[in-house]
Amino acid sequence: MQETRQNRISRLLQKELATMFQRQTAQTHGVLVSVTRVRISPDLSICTAYLSIFPSEKGEEILENIRRNEKSVRYELGTRVGQQLRIIPELRFFLDDSLDYMSHIDELLKK
Repeated sequence: MQETRQNRISRLLQKELATMFQRQTAQTHGVLVSVTRVRISPDLSICTAYLSIFPSEKGEEILENIRRNEKSVRYELGTRVGQQLRIIPELRFFLDDSLDYMSHIDELLKK
């Protein structure tokens, strides 16, 4: 039962975070931030979000900017899902480089 609730909340948070980042990055042309995966702790207090950033050269810079503005992101998330969750979880962001890894493996296989 608990796992079902975790899955529902992680899907909700993934959808809302993706919408927020999509709206914010629409102002900066040529940058795309997508939320690839969201994990939530069993007590629903910590949300770990994995972000895929295109172009990957700007990934670390954009991720650092998101981490610096973590409190404002959490506040905005709280205004969006405040009616559905009692406690807005603490946010942690990590870079998802699985697409870069797959392209690197693909290049190696072509050689």
